[in-house]
Amino acid sequence: MTAIIDYGAGNLQSVEKALRHIGCEGTVVGGAAGLMSADSAVLPGVGAFGEAMAGLESRGLVGAIGDFVRTGRPFLGICLGLQVLFESSQESPGVKGLSLLPGRIVRLPEDRGLKVPHMGWNSLEVKRPGWLLKGLPAEPYVYFVHSYYLQTEPELVSATAEYGAAIHAAVQKGNIAACQFHPEKSGGVGLAILRNFAGYVKECT
Repeated sequence: MTAIIDYGAGNLQSVEKALRHIGCEGTVVGGAAGLMSADSAVLPGVGAFGEAMAGLESRGLVGAIGDFVRTGRPFLGICLGLQVLFESSQESPGVKGLSLLPGRIVRLPEDRGLKVPHMGWNSLEVKRPGWLLKGLPAEPYVYFVHSYYLQTEPELVSATAEYGAAIHAAVQKGNIAACQFHPEKSGGVGLAILRNFAGYVKECT
């Protein structure tokens, strides 16, 4: 079973529906016990970094997510769920992220004639396909909705996108993968990414 983590940041139903569409059993969980009983986990979410961390803390999920990841079980972060995996965000100064991966979240530049938030379809440049992005077409198009983006170490970056800045759009380290874009809203490409996640889960169980 794949745990879809509810911490008050929404975007649960679309992820659950997409997983069901590819034949992957996803169940919404709102606490540590539900998470730790799962074979794999997805951390979705939209909204503000500080509110997300407060939601995780109030549900006892900050330590639980770290414990889960350290078991080696597959873990996928989506959009805000990517951002909170890192150390900090300009959106919420002084708020510490989960710090499971090194890096920070910064504001998209607003001085280059591009609208912020970045909302719409953009192509990816796949750098290291890994288990999440394998088998995708060249320069696949995916759907973004965000005002902040990740800056992390190059060796963690699976794919980049250009939107006024070089966005680190997907990352992977071992059993952790995350994407700034929304695979559940990215048509056939997004479903292929989720199938890769489901396939990795099967390999690990």
